[in-house]
Amino acid sequence: MHNTPKERLFELLYERSFIYREDPPFTLVSGRQSFYYFDCKAVTLYPAGLDLLGAAMADLIADIDADALGGLTLGADPIALAASLEMFRRGRVINPLIVRKEPKKHGTAKWIEGALAGVKKVIAIDDVITTGGSTITAIERMREAGLEVTDAAVIIDREEGGRENIEKTGVAVRSLFKREDFDRRRLG
Repeated sequence: MHNTPKERLFELLYERSFIYREDPPFTLVSGRQSFYYFDCKAVTLYPAGLDLLGAAMADLIADIDADALGGLTLGADPIALAASLEMFRRGRVINPLIVRKEPKKHGTAKWIEGALAGVKKVIAIDDVITTGGSTITAIERMREAGLEVTDAAVIIDREEGGRENIEKTGVAVRSLFKREDFDRRRLG
């Protein structure tokens, strides 16, 4: 029944990462209250989850012309690494990047870590988008570094305006899953 990496990843996310609670609701990074909570790190920092995530994300971004992918540390890091490794296994090099939340305080004081030589086009990566703030910060940092960001790929779109906010920056957004996918399963 669940044969594809994406289908198996959804099951793992549903079992390990998804929580629905009405009372009390969760407080999100954005300050918003929500009945939904997605702890993607319970899957992205789990070997079986990383393997499925790499395959599913590689399928999602396979047709995008890019030299690298990355996003704001910490949520984006395992996603970028897993997808980059899977793309390499498939014969394509897309370098993983890590975008710092603040510049390095010593040495080069850079915002972005990774092999940037020859990198021009980058896919912004994130685990969950709500308002899109973290993804937009990563996009801005990468653009300030002279990189072209035209696409973003995320694990879960909470469907709370983040996609639209990111698209206002000129970046197309793709998600493996949406909140409605989890509702469909929850309400069965």
